[in-house]
Amino acid sequence: MTRRPGTVRGTGDPYGLGPARGYVAPIVAVIALIVVAAMTFTLLNGQIPFRNGSSGNGNQPGPNRTATPSNVVIVEPEVTFLGSIVYAKAGNIWVQTGKDARQVTDSGLDSMPSFSPDGAWIYFIRQVPGRGLFPVNGRLNWYDLATPALVRVKSDGSGDPEGIVGGRVKNGKSLFFFWMREPVLSPDGHTIAVISDGTDPTQNDVVAQFYDTKTKKFSKLKLATASGLGHQDPVWMRDGSYLLLVKNGRDGTRGAPQIIKYNPVNQKTFTVTGPGYLAPSPSPDNRYIAATRTDSFGTDIVILDGTTGAELLRVTNDGSSFSPAWSPAGDAIAFLRLNGTIVDLQMAKLTGQAGSWTVGDTIPLTEVSGLDAASRPGWFIPASDLPKPSQTAIPNGSGSGTAPGSSASGLAAP
Repeated sequence: MTRRPGTVRGTGDPYGLGPARGYVAPIVAVIALIVVAAMTFTLLNGQIPFRNGSSGNGNQPGPNRTATPSNVVIVEPEVTFLGSIVYAKAGNIWVQTGKDARQVTDSGLDSMPSFSPDGAWIYFIRQVPGRGLFPVNGRLNWYDLATPALVRVKSDGSGDPEGIVGGRVKNGKSLFFFWMREPVLSPDGHTIAVISDGTDPTQNDVVAQFYDTKTKKFSKLKLATASGLGHQDPVWMRDGSYLLLVKNGRDGTRGAPQIIKYNPVNQKTFTVTGPGYLAPSPSPDNRYIAATRTDSFGTDIVILDGTTGAELLRVTNDGSSFSPAWSPAGDAIAFLRLNGTIVDLQMAKLTGQAGSWTVGDTIPLTEVSGLDAASRPGWFIPASDLPKPSQTAIPNGSGSGTAPGSSASGLAAP
């Protein structure tokens, strides 16, 4: 007797783990084994500082704050900054330019956006609901499926989103999917760094891979992993010379993420930081890295030396700030901040010379808007709008300062 597929689960089940009918235990067990790395590294590393009450940043106490509806972002009326910042809210992609925020997708299934290097496109992940079949104890069973797809849309919101590659896997009668997370396009215009267990999720961990839009193929990077925990947070240096990303680790029950640097030419890897740092964002000259520092007290934004990993400046001290995006103009860092249960976008101004900054005003860019905490913001400024090198506090460097093949920090490379 053939079992009929159950009802497709909606956006309330973003990971697609809910069984369609009465197969809760076996199906959840199988899927959990396959995708455990993708589901656990954010909580393990303390990337999102879930808290109750006020964050101490001067806003209303958390319990008294109510997020705005899913189709609204409240922007502070006095906000000014160069360029545009992209983020996600309630499964849709938004672009904010100064005090104007506009929604560029409306599927309710989208997350993890990033600008193309030229700012013309936004690359993101879309969860496509459907049905799947997977064998449990020798029998094919139906389950609900939310298949990741790598998609792009024009940053001005014109035209329809364009699918690049889907994560659907067919093996005989089985229908399944592989994960894709955090896509970022290289300056070469065709290499997309993505975190994935494709194209065989039963054999691969969720690790950094390249997807080539010309050959339509995935390739796993030659990177070490710790206990199968994989990687996260890929971001390209502005000139494409290195890929920054996080190698997930564990110290007892706590996460121990480290920022590493990968050279795509010679495939060498350099360790930049010790445990406790994630979500890197390079400075315009590639000499420094804004990152999330995580410890027992929460998460904060810091600036690191891009070569030694030394902590140069603590940008926040509230224990509730994470996921920085360094302005291409070099004079500010945008980041997410959690207040109670609501995530908003903030911007810290930087003054002074590179390496000797002073943190100026911290300005709220959104208010009570409930942004997606798992989607890092991205920042783009057209070259024509960037300040002249002599007008910015951040000097134009010649790269990361690390010769290919040498250690980036003196720490042992994986």
